[in-house]
Amino acid sequence: MSYQYTFTSESVSEGHPDKVCDFIADSILDAYLAQDPKSRVACEVLVKENTVVIAGEISSDGKVDHEEIAREAIRQIGYTHDGEAFHADTVNIIQLVTKQSAEISQGVTEGEGLHAEQGAGDQGIMFGYATNETPELMPLPISLAHRLAYNLAQIRKQGEVSWLRPDVKTQVSVVYENEKPVRVSDVLVSTQHTEAVEHDEILQFISQQLIPSSLGEWYNDEIKVQVNPTGKFVHGGPSADCGVTGRKIIVDTYGGAGRHGGGAFSGKDPSKVDRSGAYFCRYVAREVVKAGLADKAEIQVSYAIGVAEPVSVKVDTFGTGDEQAACDFVKKFDFRPAAIIETLELLQPIYRQTTNYGHFGKAGLSWER
Repeated sequence: MSYQYTFTSESVSEGHPDKVCDFIADSILDAYLAQDPKSRVACEVLVKENTVVIAGEISSDGKVDHEEIAREAIRQIGYTHDGEAFHADTVNIIQLVTKQSAEISQGVTEGEGLHAEQGAGDQGIMFGYATNETPELMPLPISLAHRLAYNLAQIRKQGEVSWLRPDVKTQVSVVYENEKPVRVSDVLVSTQHTEAVEHDEILQFISQQLIPSSLGEWYNDEIKVQVNPTGKFVHGGPSADCGVTGRKIIVDTYGGAGRHGGGAFSGKDPSKVDRSGAYFCRYVAREVVKAGLADKAEIQVSYAIGVAEPVSVKVDTFGTGDEQAACDFVKKFDFRPAAIIETLELLQPIYRQTTNYGHFGKAGLSWER
C-alpha cells in the first residue's frame, strides 16, 4: 500500500550562539594541530553577552594564543557591530584550561596503558548514515535547511543585503511517499536583522529570492513559508542568548533522519572517537550505498575506553538492500582508532571547515570522498 509522511529538519548559521562556540573550539583545535599533529584537545566554549569562557583539557607541544584565535573566529562570523554586547574586539575572555588527564592519556597513547595499541579516547556509541535521495548521499530535509542558512550567510558577508545579521535558523519540511521525497511542503526562516528594516521587506526577500534560489528544483509555489514568525528578530546572537559547545548535534549530523550516539564533535581531536568514529561510520555508510548494496544504510560502532578493537559494529539497511551482503562488505573496514585516523588523514587542521552547515555531505572532506 502507498503511504505518505512529512519529515522536518533544521539548520542554524554560524552566528547562532551554540555555533559561535563550536567555531571557536574548532579554531583552537586547528591551531594546535597545525603546530603539533599529536595534540590532544578537548576544548569547550560558552558565550553570553560580552563574555567568552574557554575551558577544557589540552596537551600539546604547540603554543596557541587562545584569546587571539577566539577574537578572530568571532570576527570572521561577523559580530563586529558597534553597540552590541558581543563584539570581537571587546568581549571578555576567561580561560579555564588544564592538561589532559594522565589516566586518559595512557589509554590513547600507543605503547602505554594495559594495551599496546592506541585505544579509544572514551567509551560510547557512534553512528553513521547515508541515503541515495540526494547526490551528496544526505537526507533531503537537512541538505535544504543547510543550503538556506549557508546562502543567507553568504549574502550577508558579500554585502548584498545590508540589514542581515549573523544569527539565523532555518527549517524545511519534506513530504515522502513510499520512503521517497516528492515535494517540499513548508519552509521556516528566522533571521536576525537591523532595527530599521520592515518585516514586509524581510518576508519579500526571503520568500521571493532566497527560498526559490536555494531550493532549486525542489521549489514549488505551494510551499507554506514562514519568516520571523514572532514579527521581529533584532536582538540575537550571544548578546541575547547563551551558547555552549556541542548543543547542535542533530544539526551537525543528519537532521534527525539518522541516529546519533550522543557525543558532540567540535573542539575534539581525532583521538576522541565521539568525532573520528562518527566520521568513519559515515564514510562506511557512504561506501555501502555507493556500492549499490542498499538505498540507505546506518552503521553503529561501540568502544571501551583504552581499547582499540570496537566492542561491536552493526549494519542496518532498513529493508532497502541486501543486509547480509552489506554486513559482509563492512567487515573489511578497520574500525580501530589509529586505523581510522590514518585512513581519513585526521591529524591535520581541517576541522574549522566542518563546524557549520553540517559535518557531512561536504565535498573535499576525507570521509566524503
